[in-house]
Amino acid sequence: MPDADELIADALAAARGSDVRLAERQLDRLVVGTGAADGAADVDAALLRRLARDVGQLWPRGWQPADLARIAQRRLGPRAAGLLRDAMAAQRRDLPEPVPAWWDDQLRDLDARVWWDDDRHLAAWARREGVDRVTALREAVDALALVAGLPPIAVLRPPPGATATTQPARLGAGGSGSRILDRVRALLAKAESTTFPAEAEALTGKAQELIARHSLDEALLAAGAPRDDLPGGVRLGTDAPYAGAKALLVQEVAAANRCESVWSEELGFATVLGWPADLEAVELLYTSLLVQATAAMLRGRGERRAATGGRRTRGYDESFLNAFALRIGERLRAATEAADRQAAEESGGERLLPVLAARSDAVRERMEVFFPGVTRQRLTIRDAEGWASGTSAADRASLDGRPSRQVQGRRRRR
Repeated sequence: MPDADELIADALAAARGSDVRLAERQLDRLVVGTGAADGAADVDAALLRRLARDVGQLWPRGWQPADLARIAQRRLGPRAAGLLRDAMAAQRRDLPEPVPAWWDDQLRDLDARVWWDDDRHLAAWARREGVDRVTALREAVDALALVAGLPPIAVLRPPPGATATTQPARLGAGGSGSRILDRVRALLAKAESTTFPAEAEALTGKAQELIARHSLDEALLAAGAPRDDLPGGVRLGTDAPYAGAKALLVQEVAAANRCESVWSEELGFATVLGWPADLEAVELLYTSLLVQATAAMLRGRGERRAATGGRRTRGYDESFLNAFALRIGERLRAATEAADRQAAEESGGERLLPVLAARSDAVRERMEVFFPGVTRQRLTIRDAEGWASGTSAADRASLDGRPSRQVQGRRRRR
């Protein structure tokens, strides 16, 4: 009889192939096990070892725990994603110290922890999920197949065990920003919760003003001290529905905050490159504006139905969100430019402008290293009413109340 590792390898190879019947036969063999007295336990222990080993091989290829959890949820669903969280916890248990704090923070946010007592992890997991052994084994093989098929991506931060002479700048490295960013979070939370567009626009505008001034303060502070770090990066989810519109919103928010963004459509995320304070701003604003844009779209859809009796269409929603993203991007950039002018007057443009130019050049160079083959995709507007409504909604969330004008936009993608 083959051992547990051989059975798992055969089941994985079949699952990655195109012969469905062969995959089922290999899964049946895995259910039967090695034929030993405790063959099921042998299979369980070998599966956990294989999952933890293969997950660990993703880290030097650019993947982070949050990235793996996101794509597992997207492609496999919550059960298999839970298995991979367990595999991450098992892999972390065996990592030599020191492990970066941000790594453990991601695992903690995912609730990836060792909760089982022995090597019979899969049996304990099946009991907890209320599934039979065949289903549990199928989920485990599917999780292995996903991990085996993931491509390399940009290494935004050195993973545990890696060494680098030049490190990406750490998020939150600027100690002066926490109080300001707390104020920004509070403003955006109010903007998301209000039902009055005028109040939302004022709150979001104030948040962007604070963000822009904080970014300038960080830039001037960094310019006064020697440093050997590089711009860093974050990945933001752009799942369906309307993934393209979400990617466009990421890009617009990134551009307004001196960052670069590239959308990886097949992987379901956009990579944003920039300096720490700017990356934090992009994360905060994107999350909030996505909530605000969705709420505005739903209100616009309701108004449309009331006025015309028409039903919802995908084209309307997508056009609405694309228009909202482009229009709000204009407003955010206007706020940033106003903050730049004011700071230049206060501190002297001869000091500030070279600093900003050098930081922007460093971000662009970083993008060219990570994404040398990036292309742009032209937007297609399928619903004029949705476009007009989305532009109008963004105008209501504008920063200065100027009349609207349409612009043509493109998403940057791999």
